[in-house]
Amino acid sequence: MNRLSKFSLQEITIQGTVTDGNSPLPGVSIAVKNRAEISSISDYSGQYAITAGSGDTLVFSFIGFKKAFIPVQGRSRIDIVLQYDTTTLQEVKINAGYYSVKESERTGSIARITSKDIATQPVTNILAAMQGRMAGVNVVQTSGVPGGGFDIKIRGQNSIRTDANAPLYVIDGVPYSSDPVGYSQTSTTYPSVTSPLNNINPDTIESIEVLKDADATAIYGSRGANGVVLITTKKGKSGKTSFSIKASTGVGKVTRFLDLMDTAQYLSMRREAFANDKISVYPAGAYDINGTWDQTRYTDWQDELTGGTSQITDLQTNISGGSEQTQFLFSSSYHTESTVFPGDYDYKKRGGQFTMNHTAQDTKFKFSFSVGYNSQTNNQPAFDFTPISRSLAPNAPSLYDDQGNLNWANGTWQNPLRMLDAVSKAKSNDLVSNAVLSYELTAGLTVKSSFGFTDLQQMELRTSPSTIFNPSFNVTSANSSLYRNNTNRRSWIAEPQIHWEKEYTFGSIGVLAGGTFQNQDTERVYQFGSGFSSNSLIYDLASASTVQILLNDKINYSYQAFFGRINYNLHDRYYLNLTGRRDGSSRFGPGNQFASFGAIGLAWLFSKENFLKNMHWLSFGKLRGSYGTTGSDQIGDYQYLDTYTSSGISYNAYVGLRPSRLYNPNFSWEINRKKEAALEMGLLQDRIFITAAWYQNRSSNQLVGVPLAGTTGFSSIQANLNAVVQNSGWEFTLRTMNFTANKFSWITNFNLSLNDNRLISFPNLNASTYSQKYIIGKPLNINLMYVYSGIDSATGIYQFEDLNKDGKITQPDDKQAIINLNPKYFGGIQNQLSFDHWKIDFLFQFVKQKAKSYYNGYQGQMTNQLERSLNNWKQNGSNGSADYQLYTAGFNSAAVTADFLFSNSTGAITDGSYLRLKNVELSYDVPLNSRNIKCLFFLQGQNLLTITNYKDGDPEFITSGFLPPLKIITAGMQLTF
Repeated sequence: MNRLSKFSLQEITIQGTVTDGNSPLPGVSIAVKNRAEISSISDYSGQYAITAGSGDTLVFSFIGFKKAFIPVQGRSRIDIVLQYDTTTLQEVKINAGYYSVKESERTGSIARITSKDIATQPVTNILAAMQGRMAGVNVVQTSGVPGGGFDIKIRGQNSIRTDANAPLYVIDGVPYSSDPVGYSQTSTTYPSVTSPLNNINPDTIESIEVLKDADATAIYGSRGANGVVLITTKKGKSGKTSFSIKASTGVGKVTRFLDLMDTAQYLSMRREAFANDKISVYPAGAYDINGTWDQTRYTDWQDELTGGTSQITDLQTNISGGSEQTQFLFSSSYHTESTVFPGDYDYKKRGGQFTMNHTAQDTKFKFSFSVGYNSQTNNQPAFDFTPISRSLAPNAPSLYDDQGNLNWANGTWQNPLRMLDAVSKAKSNDLVSNAVLSYELTAGLTVKSSFGFTDLQQMELRTSPSTIFNPSFNVTSANSSLYRNNTNRRSWIAEPQIHWEKEYTFGSIGVLAGGTFQNQDTERVYQFGSGFSSNSLIYDLASASTVQILLNDKINYSYQAFFGRINYNLHDRYYLNLTGRRDGSSRFGPGNQFASFGAIGLAWLFSKENFLKNMHWLSFGKLRGSYGTTGSDQIGDYQYLDTYTSSGISYNAYVGLRPSRLYNPNFSWEINRKKEAALEMGLLQDRIFITAAWYQNRSSNQLVGVPLAGTTGFSSIQANLNAVVQNSGWEFTLRTMNFTANKFSWITNFNLSLNDNRLISFPNLNASTYSQKYIIGKPLNINLMYVYSGIDSATGIYQFEDLNKDGKITQPDDKQAIINLNPKYFGGIQNQLSFDHWKIDFLFQFVKQKAKSYYNGYQGQMTNQLERSLNNWKQNGSNGSADYQLYTAGFNSAAVTADFLFSNSTGAITDGSYLRLKNVELSYDVPLNSRNIKCLFFLQGQNLLTITNYKDGDPEFITSGFLPPLKIITAGMQLTF
């Protein structure tokens, strides 16, 4: 053994500190060159310790800084200052679907958030984690009920059909169907049937990439018209096995209540209404005012029925580790959440995930496997209490009598708590698995294949027992009923691929070719049972005296495609990306099953040009653009066929069939043509990074139901409509490193989106049934409304403009005012501040939009009203500033009609804009003596503060029928060892 080898084998312990010149750097990776089994990580104060040979070289690496190679040379202490590398952030590889690309080299539009962004939010749905954080991605929460849904639109609404605008979701390369699996009769607590996206655990996600333009989405062909959401789950890392436990608990409350009348105000309104109607003797049914109910009693029904506190508990664990060749990760999760409604209801979510990555010793063969299993159990009241909490008279009777039983007040009201006996239950089990094998045949030539399998099983039921009725009605269990839904969805996918890349002195070229073969089977059974011998048997359909099969079908969806990509890089400055895909779908008839899609993307890194090298203020600059086509087959299965459905009616002991769809083999794919141009600039060593993008998407060949004459026996037939929908707009993002020194750092991220949605063409629109829904040159999401002109000073009744001058207000002639309910712009601003062991991360979300005011019928009837409606027109009063017409108890037909017209007029439109403190996390990294243990305490909040001119509750999802989003506060800790 030579002298140098002996010197290298002298093992010593090296200690030191890693800083950026001003403050310590925690989380820096320290390894021994050519000895991968030895590694360490700097702690919160930048200190580290590692054992190495005297002649070894230490490698220091940390994102955002240049990698440093430091020879040990027998030293036991090495302090180092890492240098910022402005190109590092641009060198991060992002997931583009079938390939990954450096941030600096991408030609397409891809928005991205990582696990660091997701971890700061107490959310259970992946769409909630994206709100306010991505330009061009508008996410709206549609219910505050646990397990409720979200609506997402990427660069606007492309399809006339509102249910055909969902993006494609891909989890670790496996397409994940977001089509609802519920049934309307078994999910009545929610504004839409159950979304499978609730099955995905946000804590298992490493990153979410959203593909938006043609260059990024065309490789997904017919499934990329509405954008693509790529979900990458966490993977194991080499090194010592680590354990992590994250636990939190918190509470949820309704963000905003309506300002409703109290008892004195309400009764004053009612008395005035009867006086206006010239009725001095109150009707027998006017219990609130005729003395039957206590006129001094007051109950805040919003607080009583929806003002509860939701209890939230969350537990996440994972084990990770492995060698340089093989890494693994196993994680588990448990989440439970109660409701703000009365009663004992809960939502539970459990799951586990396992991933393994293996690389052969010669690095030619690679294998990865991931499997995730999640189970949900949701037990909710069958009816949302929100509407009744806003309409009950404030002096309505108490919920319970003196004996603690439900109070029916001698049959004068329907106790709202009667609905607690009617429940909505749902249980789902969801499996997503994926395996990827690749082998490098020769240098630069790799063959690869991925295989995926998903299995979703959903069971839902809703009961309506006889106990929801007043016992005095003597309704028995013979009138009890049950709706039940069982849905099973399984799919498999195989995608063989070949990838070749070659570097030359002047640049490089890469070629990708592959195919997709996918099959999905869905089985559904909707059942109804009624007439039970006992309510204790209501969950057993075999105990029902009458059982109906409402639907029983099996649907098969087959899909295949071939795709390719050519990427050319010239002098690391000019980039060309060509993508194409040939798709085949079973949803279209013979001759129309296949279609081709493609795109071209270009990028120019002008900051690398010689004539700009002396501009030190410009650290990065890129121009990019793209053009191409994507498509959509979101029309449902078997739509082109003549189909028949069981009538469910027995005739001579046989159940017959009825026609359910007309044959039309000619309809085919929707086509979305996309254009984009963008500028990306990094200034002052990338401390300021700006992106500005303009886009235009035109969706044609719309798949809709074309109306038919009633004599055909069908209201419509599925066909392609030669209508064109355009979405165009601007997207801006800004990242600034405001301050980084003396243990303090401050980073800001800002995004702004402006989208203009228009119907460009629609043949014979005025002669179609859509004539009162759409207008050429206007957005799809519009309301045609009457033009409100004020209150008649003589009658006190709302007035409207008579546009056709026929002396009366009629539809559609006078209902022509166009109100655009799409957001004018939306976005978010995030700030991340850290000082020593403390960090705070907060996000403000903002939306500029119009909205409809809350409507609860005409003022004066036996329902509570908004407090501001006290400013109404009065007999013999000064009414110059009145905002509401005269009250009526329902006997003034002109006032009742005018009130209905008002709710559909410009007078009911208000400012629905808002600025919301969407998310806050405050964390403290506990300084510990041990480098192997990390303890983090955190406090998180969601929907904490809303600043808005909208006066009628929560402005995010404006509807009187469902519970608004909740304000959530949680606290917890994470222990890693």
